[in-house]
Amino acid sequence: MQTDGRASHAEMARQLEVSEGTVRRRLSRLLEDKIIRVIAMAEPEQLGFHTSAFIGLQVDPSRVEGVANELVNLPETEHVAITTGSYDIFIWVNLASSEALASFLHHKVGTVDGVRQTETFVSLETRKRTAGPGLPF
Repeated sequence: MQTDGRASHAEMARQLEVSEGTVRRRLSRLLEDKIIRVIAMAEPEQLGFHTSAFIGLQVDPSRVEGVANELVNLPETEHVAITTGSYDIFIWVNLASSEALASFLHHKVGTVDGVRQTETFVSLETRKRTAGPGLPF
């Protein structure tokens, strides 16, 4: 499913060498147990988002949860993670341009109470992008 989300149950059954019913039951169980979800993955560049960046944030310790929650609500953030190490939070954004990134940092991230410092890592080239870890079957 991760390589071809539109593959039929019959095609998956052939590839896995199991019955179509087995595929249907496994998928139903994985969906019901919220182990997987079916989504469409857009290609950012095709939609006009040419600047991808990872942003590390140092945050006041008492504000980590609150800052993370505020960042989750920003439409620009694709990934928000509370982390260990030099940064308390990492976010991932895809934006139209470096100017849009500068505006996002100044007008959005820069106005969040509790953010002490940021460091931005702009992606020069994306070699791999997936929706999550591979499934064990």
